[in-house]
Amino acid sequence: MRPLHIFFDMDYTILGMDGSLRPGVQEVFQRLRQDGHTIHIWSGMGVRWGEVRSNGLANLVAGVYEKPLQDYRLAVQRMVERGEIPRFPDLVVDDYPEIVSALGGIVVRPYFWPNPNDREMERVYQIICDLSTNGHSPDQAFRRPAT
Repeated sequence: MRPLHIFFDMDYTILGMDGSLRPGVQEVFQRLRQDGHTIHIWSGMGVRWGEVRSNGLANLVAGVYEKPLQDYRLAVQRMVERGEIPRFPDLVVDDYPEIVSALGGIVVRPYFWPNPNDREMERVYQIICDLSTNGHSPDQAFRRPAT
């Protein structure tokens, strides 16, 4: 299994509009860490350690960063060069398809309100397992990066 550096978006990906944590986030983050992956969180609204801490995720993530909002590949490369993020993501998990298509990763259904039946994080975990083991996933939520 190849360890990955995974960048998760905050709003509507792991947090709802009301600040509720999407079901399964803590459990999936724990499993990903146990599998040897490194979890990063970023947000287009800036560095948001407060929400990460209040949701009990601080010990599971390597860092929290500001996410670029346009020209994703170039912006991320420049962020790496300036030391604003530690490395280029191996994959991103986001509800916004454009950034996933640009950088490669997993598009999730937006999470707006508490929904105990939401199983999107289990799907994310399975896709990541497929990628780290086989280098690909048959799930349509997975996108290879634009070239």
